[in-house]
Amino acid sequence: MQIIEPVRHVDLIPPKGERRVLMHSCCAPCAGELMEQMLANGIDLTIFFYNPNIHPKKEYEIRKEENIRFAEKMRIPFIDADYDIENWFARARGMEHEPERGIRCTACFSMRFERTALYAYEHGFKVITSSLGISRWKNMEQINQCGLRAASRYPDVTYWNYNWRKSGGSGRMYEIAKREAFYAQQYCGCIYSLRDTNTSRQSQGRKNVEIGETWYTEHLQEDT
Repeated sequence: MQIIEPVRHVDLIPPKGERRVLMHSCCAPCAGELMEQMLANGIDLTIFFYNPNIHPKKEYEIRKEENIRFAEKMRIPFIDADYDIENWFARARGMEHEPERGIRCTACFSMRFERTALYAYEHGFKVITSSLGISRWKNMEQINQCGLRAASRYPDVTYWNYNWRKSGGSGRMYEIAKREAFYAQQYCGCIYSLRDTNTSRQSQGRKNVEIGETWYTEHLQEDT
């Protein structure tokens, strides 16, 4: 496997000293820092991509392919899970107008972690984690509670609630995104997030989000 030595090395020890980790990935920009740090620490990492919340399908495919591109570059196994968006809409029913970081997001995180934990249990992974919490736009406590609940359903599966933001992790995430010229998504992912993002943009006199338009460059920072 190709190991890109991080500029900022962090010593990582997964729960119970396990060296094999299944990481739920939400997108390449968020996952890049975790991928580099875990490989540098000799952790046997596998990526699990399960994000049926992402809408429309074009946006989903772009985000997934970017993650696959980086995983292949680093020779990390990539599990492409189902895009069962109908189940996601059923899960979110009645919460269409809830705010970001509210109960709809809790349901969304839980759905993704439940599938991750099930896969881990069925395939012998004892530790799971996620790239979701590295973004400053997310509620880390909300995410970790969903991960802990999902893992608790299965014996011998532990959720690793490491704070990936600390020691400059969030800043390093952007450095990697710019270095790799990742696709820069302009909203969280779901149709309701897209709706609310466009409403906010319109109130500021900005144009609506255009799928597939924006990519990280040396000067671009995430603005959603």
